[in-house]
Amino acid sequence: MRRRRLILVVMCAGLFLVQLDVSIVNVALPSIRAELQPSAAGLQWVVDGYAIALASLMLAGGTMGDLYGHRRVVLAGLALFGVASAAASAAPTSGVLVAARVAQGVGAALLLPGTLAIITHAFPQPRERARAIGVWAAVAGLSLPAGPVAGGLLVARPGWRWVFLINLPIVAAAAVLTARVVRESAEPRGRRLDVAGIALGSTALAATTFALIDAVPTAAVVAALAAAAFVAVERRRADPMLPLALFRRRRFTIANGVAAAMNLGSLGCIYVLTLFLQVVQDRTPLEAGLAVIPLFAPVAALAPVSGRLTGRFGPRGPMLAGLLVAAAGLALLARAGATTPYAEIVPAFLLWGSGLGLLTSAVVAAAVGAVEPERAGLASAVNNTARQAGGAIGIAALGALAGDASGPGFVGGFHAAALVAAALYVLAAIPAMAIGRG
Repeated sequence: MRRRRLILVVMCAGLFLVQLDVSIVNVALPSIRAELQPSAAGLQWVVDGYAIALASLMLAGGTMGDLYGHRRVVLAGLALFGVASAAASAAPTSGVLVAARVAQGVGAALLLPGTLAIITHAFPQPRERARAIGVWAAVAGLSLPAGPVAGGLLVARPGWRWVFLINLPIVAAAAVLTARVVRESAEPRGRRLDVAGIALGSTALAATTFALIDAVPTAAVVAALAAAAFVAVERRRADPMLPLALFRRRRFTIANGVAAAMNLGSLGCIYVLTLFLQVVQDRTPLEAGLAVIPLFAPVAALAPVSGRLTGRFGPRGPMLAGLLVAAAGLALLARAGATTPYAEIVPAFLLWGSGLGLLTSAVVAAAVGAVEPERAGLASAVNNTARQAGGAIGIAALGALAGDASGPGFVGGFHAAALVAAALYVLAAIPAMAIGRG
């Protein structure tokens, strides 16, 4: 039992690293902007390079674990994540930093699916497994408020490069313990790695993001062609990376569409919000990190409540409530200006975060509940991929809409981004009504 608990701690540490790097970098963006002087588009790529790699390769990371062993793939992910973190901390230019962030995302994509698979193998009894997965999910929730606060502390004292350096001791300890206590497991079942699907899916997502950030029409054409080719390839493959047949199920399609919309609005607005708090309202990185606690704390606190409500009444109620409450918070946030007191912004944060807390567990449960029990892992992976892809597109689209944080039109762009996200949540509530109670 002691070994299994240690495995749980180590896998949760790996998960925490992956989730932390989604949010911790946001607080450092103004400092990175001041030192490396990237363009507005270049600053978006610092965040989106990580998000695109993670979203594009997460399903492939799970498949590689099944084929080659989850322990081996997790160790490879930790190693790559550590090397890329060191490279990011030493980046002399924004281009090098973006490349390091992409490499971090690749490592995260190898690492993340394997953490849950290893926990599943370590806890074969259903009740113990459920408790272990609950701990795993709680750690994911705690990483949200921890990211801005930790980032603010690091940027305020040793500097933004420590946002990446802090990963190194955690990676080293997790790698040593994984090698010692985790037993190898693989479930190939005749599967093969879908190289064509991985390449086309990654190209489609990267080109879509490039078209939104840099407004390049050619990238939009490449994205459309790659997406069409991806669908054609996945339809013909006997063992595709993304089984398109699952999307014939209305409940599964709606749940993943809502999940993508959720992260598109939330991660896109969080990116713009961080710049607003520091550049427009002139807060220090630590002040900005502490300021968003009322946004992230309800997400972690209400996720278990949403899980219980979903288990008792089905996912439709929490999904609708979450979408509409979050939309109200974003609409209220659109009233914030350069001199708006913090006390007037807090209600918007609380509503927005409470909506996301109600929504997150419900969309995962709806997606997993739409398939047979033996395909629950695949359904969860697809849902996670939909959320990460939506987040990558949201950072690109809403960041482009807001524009340069130092420009005269940024506050108006920030308001427009918040209202667009609020409208997206309201629109997503329409198909969510059809998802059914059970």
